Order: sequence, then structure tokens, then C-alpha cells
Amino acid sequence: MHKKSSMYLVISNLFLVFLGAGLVIPILPALKEQMNFTGTTMGMMISIFAFAELVASPITGALSDKYGRKKLIALGMLVFAFSQFLFGISEVKSWFYVSRALGGIAAAMVMPAVTAYVADVTTLKERTKAMGIVSAAISGGFIIGPGIGGFIAQFGIRVPFYFAAILSLLGFILTLTMLKEPQRAEMHHENDPEAISMMKILKNPMFGALFVIILISSFGLQAFESIYSIMSSINFGFSSGEIAMIVTVSGALALFFQLFLFDKIISRIGEIGLIQLTFFVSAIFIAAIAFTKSNLVVIFSTFIVFLAFDLFRPAVTTYLSKHAGHAQGAINGLNSAFTSFGNILGPIAAGALFDFNHVFPYYVSAVILLFTGFLSLLLSKGNLNTAIKN
Repeated sequence: MHKKSSMYLVISNLFLVFLGAGLVIPILPALKEQMNFTGTTMGMMISIFAFAELVASPITGALSDKYGRKKLIALGMLVFAFSQFLFGISEVKSWFYVSRALGGIAAAMVMPAVTAYVADVTTLKERTKAMGIVSAAISGGFIIGPGIGGFIAQFGIRVPFYFAAILSLLGFILTLTMLKEPQRAEMHHENDPEAISMMKILKNPMFGALFVIILISSFGLQAFESIYSIMSSINFGFSSGEIAMIVTVSGALALFFQLFLFDKIISRIGEIGLIQLTFFVSAIFIAAIAFTKSNLVVIFSTFIVFLAFDLFRPAVTTYLSKHAGHAQGAINGLNSAFTSFGNILGPIAAGALFDFNHVFPYYVSAVILLFTGFLSLLLSKGNLNTAIKN
């Protein structure tokens, strides 16, 4: 299989995973009501996913460097399929938690390995556009997923989980039968003198600073995202269909930017500049949602916030992949781990704050992202490039 075809195949796996994730977004409020779960419980489900991903990501990222991308991607798709099926049949809180933990482990297998695979088969010049396509696959899943999920949920609110399991199983079969291991990944052995250990990466002051910013920002982002469907339903009276439409349009906007404008934006202001911009923009519009009483302001602000999030993530991934060298899996694993660590605390805090006051999660999210924006200004593009190369 040609390397470009292989790249699109692994990206399609990512699309299937996030399509599966998008399917369930519109039915979360109904599930919460059916199971009589609190906001804290719903937040815990997201945090357990993130905790499992946190623990597994550094390990799976390094394993993909050592043993290859294909094995990790295929196994991750299989585990994700099982986790979705288990969620669909669960009737007690503990099994929902087990399902989410398995989903986090699956994500830790798929995400770093797919990102590393794309880096393996692209040049530095091609990397920005390729990472934009990776992010577009994620956004595309969220565009189509909620619409399909809202329709399928008419046959039962658990049906979208079974459908997601089938899609993931399809991805597993395609990976196992069609995907070829990239040559670069096959050359990465533990004795490779060019390989970079995780400790060496973390000890690099500027690399470490970027990971800290990723961690803090992930907390703020998840404080917004994890509670959005419930908040918009309770605070503003949006129906499941309206939530699905908002998320779908947000995804379409992000998809357009990622496919056609992302590489142009990077060429003008660079990855670090875009990261800084997204922090300030998201903080301002999350604050607008927290203070407004207008549904139109909420909808418009949601579009802007989700767009900022969907540009922040590929900017970080692109920057890290350009400086990862032979440690693509390890660095992308660390990226997922630090992201997951913030994701653990964000939903728990958001759920608890939501139970206390329905707008408090957004106050906290806006303040954290504003703080992270100012912190990111300390990152000098020139100094960061030098520090990583040394």
C-alpha cells in the first residue's frame, strides 16, 4: 500500500473512533436522567477515561516506537469496540466506570500511534497539512456523529453505543488486513543512539514548560467541554436535537479551518503563536457564555470556543511532531498523558461545581485559560526551538 493511502487509512481509524464518540453526545442528558446520575458522576466518567489514558499513554507511545504502530492501532480499535459495547449494556455505575477505563486505554493505544504513524510517513514540509487532516478527521467524526446519534437514539438511548462498537470493530478489521507498518517505525529499536528517553524529554526545560501548559489548559478545556451538553440543556433549555445541531455546526466550522486554513495560519504566526491566540479567545468567549442570558450569544460563543479548541490541539501536535525526531511515539504519548492529567481534574471539578452552581464551571474554565494564555507568552519561539535541539 502506498504511504499516502496508509496514512489515510490510519486517519480513518481516528475518524471512526471520534464518530463513535460523537454518536453519544446528544443522549448524555437522557442517560443522566435515566440512570439518575449526578453531575459529579457524569464528570467522573470522563475523568476515569482520562486517568486510564494518562497511565497508559506514555507506555503505549513508547511501545509503538519499539514494536510498531500497526499493532497498537489494531489492538486499540478492538478494545474501544468492546468498551462501547460494555457501556451500552451496563446497568450499574461500576460497569460504566470499567467501560470508560477501557475506552481510555484504547485511546492511549490509538492516538499516539496514529499521530506517530502520520509523522513517520510525512516530511517536515508535509507535516503541518497532515496534522491538520488528522484533526479534521476528529472534527469530521464529531460533525457526523451527533446527527447520526440523535437519529439512532430514537430506537433507544443505548443503541448509539452498539453502533459505535460496530464502527470500531470495522476499523480493527481494516487495520489488521490492510495497513502496512511504516519503515521508519521498524527502524526504531531500544538501542538506537538517536532515540530520546522520556526522562530526557521531560528534563528539557522548555519541553517541560510546554507540557505543563498542555496540562493546565486541558483542565480548563475539559471544565468547559465535559459539562457542555448538560449545561446547555439545563441552563438554556436546549433539546438533544439542538445540542446535536450546535456541535455539528461547530465541527463543520473546525473542519473547514483544519482542512483549508490551518497550514496557512501556521505559516503566518507559527504553532506557538496560534496556541497563545486560542487561549485568549477561548477564555473571552467562555466568559461570555457564563454571563449571558441570550441563547444566541451562547450559540455564537460556542462556535468560537470549539473552533479555538480545534485549532489549539493540532497546533500542539504539529509542533511536538516536528521536534520529536525518532521518538514520535514517546513524545506523542507524553502529550496524551499530560492532556489526560488535565482531563482527569477538569470534569470532576466541573461536575462538582455544576452541582453547586450551574455556571461556576465556566467561571473557572475562563480564568484558567486566561492564566494559561499569559503563561504561554513566556514561551519564546526561538528559545524553544533552540532548547529542543540542544
